[in-house]
Amino acid sequence: MEQESKEKLASVSSLVTVFENSRTPGAAIGVSKLEAERHLPGYSLTPSAEPWKESHVGESLGSEPRTVSRRYLNSLKNKLSSGAWRKSCQPEIHPGPGTQVFFQELLREARSSKAFTEDVVRLIFSNISSIYQFHAQFFLPELQRRLDDWTATPRIGDVIQKLAPFLKMYSEYVKNFERAAELLATWTDKSVPFQEVITRIQSSEASGSLTLQHHMLEPVQRIPRYELLLKEYIQKLPAQAPDRADAQKALDMIFSAAQHSNSAITEMERLQDLWEVYQRLGLEDDIVDPSNTLLREGPVLKISFRRSDPMERYLFLFNNMLLYCVPKVIQVGAHFQVRTRIDVAGMKVRELTDAEFPHSFLVSGKQRTLELQARSQEEMISWMQACQAAIDQIEKRNETFKAAVQGPEGDTQEQELQSEELGLRAPQWVRDKMVTMCMRCKEPFNALTRRRHHCRACGYVVCAKCSDYRAELKYNDNRPNRVCFHCYTFLTGSVLPEDKEDRRRGILEKGSVAGSEQSLMCSFLQLVGDKWGKSGPRGWCVIPQDDPLVLYIYAAPQDMRAHTSIPLLGYQVTAGTQADPRLFQLQQSGQLYTFKAETEELRDRWVKAMERAASGWSPGRPDDGDLSD
Repeated sequence: MEQESKEKLASVSSLVTVFENSRTPGAAIGVSKLEAERHLPGYSLTPSAEPWKESHVGESLGSEPRTVSRRYLNSLKNKLSSGAWRKSCQPEIHPGPGTQVFFQELLREARSSKAFTEDVVRLIFSNISSIYQFHAQFFLPELQRRLDDWTATPRIGDVIQKLAPFLKMYSEYVKNFERAAELLATWTDKSVPFQEVITRIQSSEASGSLTLQHHMLEPVQRIPRYELLLKEYIQKLPAQAPDRADAQKALDMIFSAAQHSNSAITEMERLQDLWEVYQRLGLEDDIVDPSNTLLREGPVLKISFRRSDPMERYLFLFNNMLLYCVPKVIQVGAHFQVRTRIDVAGMKVRELTDAEFPHSFLVSGKQRTLELQARSQEEMISWMQACQAAIDQIEKRNETFKAAVQGPEGDTQEQELQSEELGLRAPQWVRDKMVTMCMRCKEPFNALTRRRHHCRACGYVVCAKCSDYRAELKYNDNRPNRVCFHCYTFLTGSVLPEDKEDRRRGILEKGSVAGSEQSLMCSFLQLVGDKWGKSGPRGWCVIPQDDPLVLYIYAAPQDMRAHTSIPLLGYQVTAGTQADPRLFQLQQSGQLYTFKAETEELRDRWVKAMERAASGWSPGRPDDGDLSD
């Protein structure tokens, strides 16, 4: 029993020694942590540990001060944030109160010489004085009193429990460590008095032949060392020891303090990365917010509604906004110019099916709708998933808020959202090349008298006459915008004069139904033969679901009036020739139409669709397959 008591006393002594070395000037070389741990019960120095011992002791007791590279200091943040800092801490020479000595001497020099300011010194050492006073005046004296009265009260767990919450003050020091290392390197280079003070202290006995950088590292590693020592203490305690429960609880609290420091590092990294992003964006007031989180950034291609070639753009996706940016050719300060900010709240994202622009997707927001193209399918999916995750998070938060403000019966004063979003969010603009005529009056466009314009409410391509109206749009801060007459009447409730009302619909004025979901078959076909002219133009051909016996031929997919319509009932369909197997023909009573598909597979589907229509077939039977391209 007496031997067991001595072992426990030795364990506590080793723990107290570590605290004591943080208070007593000059004690760094006198009693090392290595020497203290030799007194732990069951401790022995194995042969395999000899190389380690020689390496560290030789370095620590050498006559020349050691130096720490700046690269090593900057990499420490990554090491700590990985969670491996508690596992990788190994016994080494403990440097004592050197950091506090450097702090006091540099502060005295700043006050007397004015070569550098006190603020510089305080920024480098952060709250090291508070940490030092906490150990010197509270933590160590409490442990020392318990050690002196060990026979009557053989426990330390309750003492550590009482004071462990204060160890969270280390997180402020750890969070400031990288900035402190940079300031130290900067002022050592630029200020001779600053460098002289550091050199003088490093040569003194109080420094223990260690550099200031090494002393600054010690508080960063202090809590992991406490954790390891307390684990060792608990392992040596008998199962029924009265201090076991308190010591285990104290260990949990120290672990919590370590996690707090780790969280501080993570937050520091987030803020630092965020600040770097804001600098690249020019530090614009309306986007700089420290509460934001950057989710994804990267280049994309913007599909233009006027140009045929996509344009290089850059996206920054935050938790609450998507920034659509243009890279600056001449980078002076900011690297990007923000063209549009789209709020994540109310944003929608979906994949686009476009053979001309593969890997494209649509981002539709209240402020603007963008058609974007990624470099690969994987990149497109990654962008869409990131956007959708941000949207889901915003919606989840809004639902939580709504639930909180509702009454006990779930009643809310909020009106139900209208399904019609005209004017409430930016529309997807129809590309210019997708139409050859005004999507309202169906008159063909030309370069002089009938030019293309876009309705800011619905996104249609319309002529100047059909878009000669102004209406306030909520998504554009209720500013008046050019709109077509259909949107004008809907948004304002005004009745157009009779001479401006839409004229009666002609037989060919049927929307082309560009999407396959509303057509039985649709794709581009080459129109071959003298009947179509010598040039052999390409037409957008559609067999609509609501008119399955007629083939409509448009000049472009979004045209509202067909160039030609062919009733297919009774026609004979002929597939392919030896000269070109992609050709097929429609023939009846002297009428002959020749078409050319892009592939033989597409030709076969068109032949099948036309044969069905020619025989009087109508959709709706369960055995009918999808023929659309």
